[in-house]
Formats: sequence, C-alpha cells, structure tokens
Amino acid sequence: MKLTDFEILTFDVYGTLIDWESGMISNLQSLTKKAEKKLGRQLSRDEILEAHAFHESTLQRFTPAKVYSDILATVYKRLGEQWEVKFTHEQCVAYGHSVPSWPPFPDSVKALQYLGQHYALAVLSNIDNLSFSASNKRLEIEFDAAFTAEDIGSYKPDLRNFDYMLEILAARGIDKSKILHTAESLFHDHVPAKKHGLANCWIYRRHEQQGFGATRDPGTMPMIDFKFNSMAELADAHRKELAQ
Repeated sequence: MKLTDFEILTFDVYGTLIDWESGMISNLQSLTKKAEKKLGRQLSRDEILEAHAFHESTLQRFTPAKVYSDILATVYKRLGEQWEVKFTHEQCVAYGHSVPSWPPFPDSVKALQYLGQHYALAVLSNIDNLSFSASNKRLEIEFDAAFTAEDIGSYKPDLRNFDYMLEILAARGIDKSKILHTAESLFHDHVPAKKHGLANCWIYRRHEQQGFGATRDPGTMPMIDFKFNSMAELADAHRKELAQ
C-alpha cells in the first residue's frame, strides 16, 4: 500500500489540523484557575483535557442533535460543577463560541496546500458549520467536501457519520478503496474507519505526550496503515514516493 494509491484524503480537523487542545486550555483558564484555588493544587494539562474529553464524548453520545458550540457550552458547565466552582451562563456560551480562536498546527496550512495539488480533500468533523467556517479560514484551503456533525445529526465515533460520508462520496464516483482517512484521534476516527474497511493514516500529534488528551481511550488499538507525527511528515512522505 502506498500513499499514491489514493484519490481523496478525508480529514478529521480538530486535533489533526487545528490545535484544539491548546485552544481548550487557553479558553478554560478562568475556570481552571478557580478550580485550582478551590482544590488547593494545580491541575495538569492532561487532567483538564481528560475531564473535558469525558464530558464532551458523553454529551455527544446522549445529545447527538445538539450542535457543537452548545456541546462545548455544556462541557464548561459540567466542568464547573465537577470542580465545584462558580460560573455564569454567559461564560458557558462564550466557551461554546471559542472554536474560531483555536489555532492551526504550524505545519497544517503548507501541508494541505501541497496535498491539495495531488488529492481531493474532504472533512469529516465533529463540529458545527459556523465554527468550522472560521477554522476553514485559518487553514487557508478550499475543501472539496465538508461533512459535519451538524449536517449528519450525530458525532463520531458513531458509525453513521462514516456511513453518510461514504454514501455521498460514492454518489460522486469515489470508491471506498480510493479514500485515505487521515486523523489524530484513535477513538473518534481510526476505530470506526477500520470498521468500515477504510485505509487510514494516523497523524500522531501527541507522540511526545502520555495518554489521549482531549480524546478518549479507544480500548483495543486499531490497525494503522500509515503513521506520521505531523502533517509535514505526511507531505514529505508523499514527495518521496513521487520521486521514486
């Protein structure tokens, strides 16, 4: 199997192209500072992210029709309750609308611009359309398709998100064998992608860190077809294949 075997790259966005963990930590500072004062100790970055991942994934499973900005607002509420600190509804709403401030990884824009010369590029993301439009501007690329949780009415790792994407792409004449699903999250993306028989590419952004950060433990490790530590490494590997 080679990178040049595929016609389209389907991307997760948050955690893969957008540095959502840094965005979360930055926008939760007022809440986490209160929590640290209440607890009498500092909260580690991973402790914050893991608590966030629990509440986010639980909400996505129980309220799949809720748009992501509202999911985030409720996550803020659940975290405040968990840490037993005061917060306002307005603070919850503000956090829900923080996605536009989340930065892209430093290599995302250039890698996407290069890959877009060789593949069709699509998005399969647990996001609402308004928030994604702001992230899309930061990524400076025009995707050939964007499949959001708001469009589909459910959140990954629900298999129906992949069902929807694959059905739409098939109607456009794109065979499943020509799709390479590219993502960081094992839990949200690689486990369901392999259940659908998709080839996959793991962008292991957390390779220098312990645990799963803002995603959940996937349980059993899924099979991985390609593995890179960054989008830049993926682009470089493609260049090398072409040069051979």
